[in-house]
Amino acid sequence: MKPFLILQLRPETEAADNEYEAFLAKGGLDEAQVRRIRLDLEDLPADLDLDDHAGVIVGGGPGCVSDDPATKDPLEKKIEDEIMGLMPEICARDIPYLGCCYGIGILGHHLAPGIVSKEKYGEPVSAVDCALTEAGRADPLLAGMPGRFHAFVGHKEAVQALPPGTVNLVSSGPTPFQMLRFGQNVYATQFHPEADADGFETRIRIYRHKGYFPPETAEALIEMVRGEDVRFPELVLRNFVARYGG
Repeated sequence: MKPFLILQLRPETEAADNEYEAFLAKGGLDEAQVRRIRLDLEDLPADLDLDDHAGVIVGGGPGCVSDDPATKDPLEKKIEDEIMGLMPEICARDIPYLGCCYGIGILGHHLAPGIVSKEKYGEPVSAVDCALTEAGRADPLLAGMPGRFHAFVGHKEAVQALPPGTVNLVSSGPTPFQMLRFGQNVYATQFHPEADADGFETRIRIYRHKGYFPPETAEALIEMVRGEDVRFPELVLRNFVARYGG
């Protein structure tokens, strides 16, 4: 089996490690089945060949593609530029891709610059009620999912309209575009398919001063996520690995 390429955009080591471990656990993978690259610590290899990989999994991060480039943190801009540089090949060749949270912004921005913004559809840290669309009910990455499920979210920007060439698979009340497919193999979720309560507690503590929520509400948010039943989103990862892992 070819390894899955896991690209991480989080410059905080604890958050990146926690996310990586979640990708392995929820995807049913072990370290021998993946190639991990933290883009805050290294550049993409000049000889990177996507054909050597079963698919690409992109994690979340604190950056926003819609921010003015002149105001972006230099490291976050470098990370964003690296992953954006892969999107033309991924989309043109319909290479298996699963972008999680930040990954949907990356896909949307590539397909239609300006379609991702903070105008509306942002969601506070919460467990949101998601619903499969008609296309979602027929999609193999959502096999085994109930018609409605809860998933963890927390984002300042969102896709404002359906990007050209995409199909909407999952929606929610606050955000109509929770999961998109471009072509047959390029997917992205606004929710976090890898996140459970422990993982989200870790992120709440790490990002409490990043503008996602008032810092003084962190403990209340942790209590909230501990009480949520969020067990279905990980099926997206499992199905992705099963479909493309060979």
